[in-house]
Amino acid sequence: MGCLFGRALLRALLCGPCIPGLLVHPSSRGPSWPQTHTLVVVKPDGVQWRLVGTVIHSFERRGFKLVGMKMLQAPESILAEHYRDLQRKPFYPALISYMSSGPVVAMVWEGHNVVHISRTMIGHTDSTEAAPGTIRGDFSVHISRNVIHASDSVEGAQREIQLWFQSSKLLNWADGGHHSSCSPA
Repeated sequence: MGCLFGRALLRALLCGPCIPGLLVHPSSRGPSWPQTHTLVVVKPDGVQWRLVGTVIHSFERRGFKLVGMKMLQAPESILAEHYRDLQRKPFYPALISYMSSGPVVAMVWEGHNVVHISRTMIGHTDSTEAAPGTIRGDFSVHISRNVIHASDSVEGAQREIQLWFQSSKLLNWADGGHHSSCSPA
């Protein structure tokens, strides 16, 4: 009995709370869940530190579906548009330099409430405030080297996805009712 409670507690800590009465995962063929998309970019330091697989594993374990991915040296035109709201900030030139210093891996993830959940998964922008267990809390060393980007709103995700991906490059594939390792029963 204690073992079952321990597993449930561990699952809740690693995968988030279970919804009472829900015996299917959002990505299964069970109840209809509204699906949204988000952009996730593993930044040059994350690529250099070989964290791409760790990031993919984290998102797949949460039950999200990868619908687009590419590795690229981000052109300054994309970076300028992506960070347009920060252009007047004193750190902007260093940010563009950092983001163009090596390859990045851009991904589009699909799932229920994926924007909000992905922001929780990656942690606070400032690594000193990022909780342990988040991607930034575990791997980021400084606010200017914080490993990963994720869209901060549904509207922002739509804008960023259009900037980084042609819609024809996003795949709408059936996952066959696959359950992640965090899905209940």
